[in-house]
Amino acid sequence: MKPVSFICAGLLLLQSASGGTISGVVRAKGKDADGDASSGGNYDSKALKFAQRVNYDDMHDFVVYIKGPVAGAPLPVKVEKVRQKNATFIPHILPVMVGTVVEWPNEDDIFHNVFSKSDANRFDLDLYKKGDPPKKSPPFNKPGEVDVFCSIHARMSCVILVLENPYFATTDGKGRYTITNVPPGHYTLVAWQERLPSDTREIIVPETGDLAGVDFTLGIKNLPKIK
Repeated sequence: MKPVSFICAGLLLLQSASGGTISGVVRAKGKDADGDASSGGNYDSKALKFAQRVNYDDMHDFVVYIKGPVAGAPLPVKVEKVRQKNATFIPHILPVMVGTVVEWPNEDDIFHNVFSKSDANRFDLDLYKKGDPPKKSPPFNKPGEVDVFCSIHARMSCVILVLENPYFATTDGKGRYTITNVPPGHYTLVAWQERLPSDTREIIVPETGDLAGVDFTLGIKNLPKIK
């Protein structure tokens, strides 16, 4: 008689082997500004010539995920990590599954503080420095966006995107993503970026084969216009 652990492992492997793969590309597109097409208007004045404009072609940190809970999905990874290096949170965007704990090691020779005032997951890890035991935030038990800051350094921020299942992926440098081992079924697929409205697509993952070419173009759309 085979041990139960081997039987369970075999069932998990069989389930993984039967899962499908979703892949595609995510891009961002901005709105055209009035005025000179090359400059988006008159930026010649002292007050405006150094105004920073968004380069949508260089946008990254897209996350693509399946919306809502998925029956039979694996349990979350228990601990993820966000480093503090050169007064920067690395990575800037971290998608995790509900129930995950995040560790925040300080790799700088200065103090940092990690805190969030997001309603869904509020915490404050206080001040600590390099060499101190890495602190951990409480489990992220509610789905949603959690904005994280350092109370000392104004430009230090990151986002923990808490999701209800493990079927998500971040894009690479060319905007490509791949989500593997997705059970067959009908889903709502979401493309997310921290400063743009999300976009959704209804998809069906087949019993056999993969679902490729599920592309998104994110921009300032799907928002109510106020006149």
